[in-house]
Amino acid sequence: MNKESYMQREQRALQKLINFRLPRTFMTIGLLLAVVAVVFMFFRTTLFGEDSEIIKSSLQKVLLVGMLLMSISRDREEDEMTIQLRMQSYAWAFITGVIYALVMPYVEFGVSSVLNADNETFTNLGDFQVLVFMLLVQLMCYHTLKRYR
Repeated sequence: MNKESYMQREQRALQKLINFRLPRTFMTIGLLLAVVAVVFMFFRTTLFGEDSEIIKSSLQKVLLVGMLLMSISRDREEDEMTIQLRMQSYAWAFITGVIYALVMPYVEFGVSSVLNADNETFTNLGDFQVLVFMLLVQLMCYHTLKRYR
């Protein structure tokens, strides 16, 4: 096995991963999953009672899967420009997600220390909060960039 063929195979595999898109119907499925998860999150305590941590965790995962399906599904018109806009929106989501994960704990600490002077707590963000934020930023940036192209 020579070095050139190995690099070409790796490059083809990476390009295949970059160009991976689900069919357009997954946008509808993802949107339906996300809406159902959000609706059930609002009415979780009335439907399932106070001890519904498993339900909360499950609904969070359903929301993430729905948003991910929306993020990687094809558009009606998939061309080089939409692929470039999608990659740009992923870059924006990553950058803002990192900034959000670094800054938000200090903002929460400051607000908590102002509101509760005697009980100050410093907490890190959970994975769900960061992932939902990044997916929201990606979806909003992509659709905004696509609208103004």
